[in-house]
Amino acid sequence: MFVDSAVVTFAAGKGGDGCISFRREKYVPKGGPNGGNGGNGGSIILVSQKNHHSLIDFKYKKIIKAQKGANGSGSNKTGKNGENKIIYVPAGTVIKSFPDEKPIFDFSKEDMTFTLVKGGKGGLGNTHFKSSTNQTPRFAQKGTKGESLTAILELKLIAFAGLVGLPNAGKSTLISKISGAKPKIAAYPFTTIEPHLGVVYKDFDSLVVADIPGIIQGAHRGEGMGIQFLRHIERNKVLIFLLDVSPFAEIPPMDALSVLQDELKFYKTNLLRKKHFVTANKIDLLTKNGKNREKIDVLKNHCFKNNIPYVEISAREEINLMQFKEKLFELYHEE
Repeated sequence: MFVDSAVVTFAAGKGGDGCISFRREKYVPKGGPNGGNGGNGGSIILVSQKNHHSLIDFKYKKIIKAQKGANGSGSNKTGKNGENKIIYVPAGTVIKSFPDEKPIFDFSKEDMTFTLVKGGKGGLGNTHFKSSTNQTPRFAQKGTKGESLTAILELKLIAFAGLVGLPNAGKSTLISKISGAKPKIAAYPFTTIEPHLGVVYKDFDSLVVADIPGIIQGAHRGEGMGIQFLRHIERNKVLIFLLDVSPFAEIPPMDALSVLQDELKFYKTNLLRKKHFVTANKIDLLTKNGKNREKIDVLKNHCFKNNIPYVEISAREEINLMQFKEKLFELYHEE
């Protein structure tokens, strides 16, 4: 199961209480105080890892607590510190406050570490308060509470390129042909209901491509799969607009491209500033007499006039896939 958002309460450990104690040895007159300090509470530390690709660990875990610090004891013994709680999250996770969604930290790459909530301080034992005017202090400090925070964890997949298209454009088929990814493939809308990552190889190079679930008109308002998956496009350095140019497509390819570009623009304007190229898919279904090439030629001319890289393929029949990969890696090496 792919989970890309969660609301979790994180509670750091409370500090241990200081101890009130006095020396009681038989041959030690006026023994004085010997109460030890409390230990510090454990903190909660988040670490991003490459091999985590979902927030499913947080789906049913709504409260995460770190260990409390132990209380101090006699003979000036300091209580044991509470252990820090290390939590692993996928690279690409954004931490926001709940419910106002103010950014706290962005794990934009792997092996990043962030202390989300800090443990409480241990209280001082009564030994600490001995003075010339108070030889037998009968009080000690309580440990302070650890920090607590309810946060939103939001995952934005990190991939070099993202496949963007209407439902049934052939995104799942394409990623299954160019990588080892095995998404569900069927001839009905919204076959892909969760993003898939695939590693694409060419010679000694490799890069990651994300198969983003189909986007329809009104997605930025919550239509279809809604904005649930639009945010994954934010991490992609290159966008691949995959268009169905077959005679069976519900809307002409130029109109499909306009819908996709509008939805990205309405969601976040800067998405259209990313590098992108247009891929016309299902060319194997075009009739040989060229009758159905009129609409695809309009798309091709539009790309030519606007200096947009353009490739024609058939993912199912594996036509021009090497040309597609060459264009992809060409953009990769421009980074």
